[in-house]
Amino acid sequence: MSNDSSAEPAAGSSGSNESVTKIEPIRMPTIEEMRAQEVWNNCAVKSVASGVMGGGLGLMMGLFMGALDNPIMHDTMTGRQQFVYTAKQMGQRSWSSCKTFAVMGLVYSAAECIVEKARAKHDIINTAVAGCVTGGAMSARGGPKAACMGCVGFATFSVLIEKFFDRHT
Repeated sequence: MSNDSSAEPAAGSSGSNESVTKIEPIRMPTIEEMRAQEVWNNCAVKSVASGVMGGGLGLMMGLFMGALDNPIMHDTMTGRQQFVYTAKQMGQRSWSSCKTFAVMGLVYSAAECIVEKARAKHDIINTAVAGCVTGGAMSARGGPKAACMGCVGFATFSVLIEKFFDRHT
């Protein structure tokens, strides 16, 4: 008899080629991975990163929306004047949107992180509170009524988006 293992099925097997699922061992994180996780768990780092990303998003949206603005007197403007006017509009709109989205991202992320650390829970209430704080802060210049409406509106929007993406299951 030869030592060929494919010649005969092993005792107790049905002869079919069943693959056995191999369980991989759990890999412990390295020191560098743990330190990086500690850095990203810091509320200030999360908030600044969200502010920078929000500013980038606002910049892009402002460029797009500024490009859609048409001058009122477009019939009397030359092509060069229209180009200069559109470029200025895009610049103004993009800078304004950049600042707004940066502040919005920073405030929302900071509020959610602080509430989450204070409550030691990760749930939809954190989202609602962060939305309320952000909406109230963003609309506070309009007075108390505007701040309350901003709070309710942004909290509702935040909860709806959170439910849509279903992060907290």
